[in-house]
Amino acid sequence: MLIHHPAMSRSTLTLGMEHLVRLPPFSNLLPPCLPSPSPTVPASQVPRLFREPYILSGYRPARQDWSCYFLSIFQRHNESLNVWTHLLAGPMLLLCWWANVQTLGFTLDLASLPLCVFLASSLTYLFFSVVAHLLQSHSERAHYFFFFMDYAGVAAYQYGSSLAHYFYTSEPAFRQSVAGLLFLPRAALLGWLSCAGCCLAKSRYQRPYPLRRKICQLVPTTLAYVLDVAPVAHRLVTVSWTQEPSLAFHALHIAAFLLAALFFSCPIPERFFPGRCDFLGQGHQLFHLFVSLCTVFQLQALYHDYARQRDSVVEVFGERQLWWACVTFPALFMCCILTALLTMRHVNKQLLGKQKKDS
Repeated sequence: MLIHHPAMSRSTLTLGMEHLVRLPPFSNLLPPCLPSPSPTVPASQVPRLFREPYILSGYRPARQDWSCYFLSIFQRHNESLNVWTHLLAGPMLLLCWWANVQTLGFTLDLASLPLCVFLASSLTYLFFSVVAHLLQSHSERAHYFFFFMDYAGVAAYQYGSSLAHYFYTSEPAFRQSVAGLLFLPRAALLGWLSCAGCCLAKSRYQRPYPLRRKICQLVPTTLAYVLDVAPVAHRLVTVSWTQEPSLAFHALHIAAFLLAALFFSCPIPERFFPGRCDFLGQGHQLFHLFVSLCTVFQLQALYHDYARQRDSVVEVFGERQLWWACVTFPALFMCCILTALLTMRHVNKQLLGKQKKDS
């Protein structure tokens, strides 16, 4: 029970309430033996490589101890939401998987292998994205290395999506069409080209980035996605939506991806509000949010497709094709990792030459 004292002014009460609601940062609750991340700094105090267009503050200083970047997961900086959107998407996917297992059932066998590969590829890209955005501020070498690994994770996700779409969503008419012939080999090739194109664009072009860099990134990535989603698009226009519960989720998955592509390609809304979206609302954060939603909708759709097709998948495609298709997933992933490491080797030579020139 609060007793209002006559001598207590309204301003005193206000200050008291502000003190009650002003909670300390989570990082202050960490044990004092752990290193504390340095306060964020404006763009002018970090290397040009780290600066994002229209993001003027909230950068973490370079060259701190590695543990500071790990602990910065609890710090407010301009990468915080990029980390947390994909960090939370992983448990959301697993929860969605568990809920579908309870309602639609699941058997770990050859018929379910493409679905398992899709889940693994989704968790892979989310993991590499979280690591990249959390640790890239350590140094220029770290920045390049972790984002190259991020591109490898995206390529793995693209091919994992292709596998699941082909074996669970595609119609016989699509598999016999021009787009369906050699669908999986082309999906693997475009997945690798997506990774290689992003690595090349990142390593070759310096800020301020020319339009050629965005083209080098987007062309192979767009081609890979158009091919990956082709079985879904064909099914959406040839099958009645009222008969298939998965089609609504497929439509949501495509819509979320298109919104993600928009925010990835254009620095909006920060372009119109420079400095006001440094911590919340920048385009890349929205890109992460819609990509996460895209993956959740996609898993929900594919699980329904799997439940519908699981009794006939092996009969329709054959054991050999299923095994070979799924074995190519780790092979593609290793090719992408190797591409990233070879590009990193070239970048290391560039950085070493730059250091010698500066000294």
